[in-house]
Amino acid sequence: MTQAAPSIPHVVGVFDPATHTISYVAADPVTGAAAIIDPVLDFDPAAARTSTVSVDRLLAIVAERGWRLERVLETHAHADHLTGADVIRVRTGVPIGIGERIKQVQKTFGDLFEARDVTPDAGVFDETYADGDRFRLGELEVEVLHTPGHTPACVSYRIGDALFVGDTLFMPDYGTARCDFPGGDARTLYRSIQRLLALPDETRVFVGHDYLPKGREVFAWETTVGAQKAGNIHIGGGRSEDDFVAMREARDATLSPPQLILSALQINIRAGALPPAEPSGRRFLKTPLNAL
Repeated sequence: MTQAAPSIPHVVGVFDPATHTISYVAADPVTGAAAIIDPVLDFDPAAARTSTVSVDRLLAIVAERGWRLERVLETHAHADHLTGADVIRVRTGVPIGIGERIKQVQKTFGDLFEARDVTPDAGVFDETYADGDRFRLGELEVEVLHTPGHTPACVSYRIGDALFVGDTLFMPDYGTARCDFPGGDARTLYRSIQRLLALPDETRVFVGHDYLPKGREVFAWETTVGAQKAGNIHIGGGRSEDDFVAMREARDATLSPPQLILSALQINIRAGALPPAEPSGRRFLKTPLNAL
């Protein structure tokens, strides 16, 4: 078997059917250094019970292939699923990284949930990245691209020829992410996407979710910059900024909040850690009334 070139990471996607989220393991083919991107903490809202089936699967992929986990990377504070990042950190000792604008999101939702343990100086995340930051994953270079619009803190990670875009872009036949969360903005998203579309056409693009559009029966999560540029139904074919903003804002006005948004955000601003225990030892999620 021909060994993969150092600039082409191994990528394994794991689809979570409950939230339509794809988590990834990206690994350097030379050294085996690996990162897990956007892990899911399984959550049954009816029973208010968490489990680690998805995390277990990701860690098993790393172990089975003999890779060495070095980081957990978050593209943003997700509103549609709970993150498994803290579970992985506790089990393995690896740091959790996220874009530095997470502090803005923590302020917004920390205030909403009166989460007094979440402050700009609390050190919830081990590493926060500015636009253009670079670090090593074995012999691969990871480049951080600030791609706000869906949220103000969204980042994409470029690892070799692979681009992990979180919720910024979906598969070409599904389009783009909503922009109606606090701090989101359709015009900002358009400009972030244009930055991604300026990368080489052959760049592999790994999306954060897939929802089957009409006419497709198989979930998918890998595409290319060229395919997005040519055929993304929301922004491909050279669509103008004003047309995109009008479409995106009209579409967002019809959308309901994600089912898990109130549960997810109070966990995710804590990097996946559960809220502090009450004197009884129990931990509680809060539901602020009339907040959305």
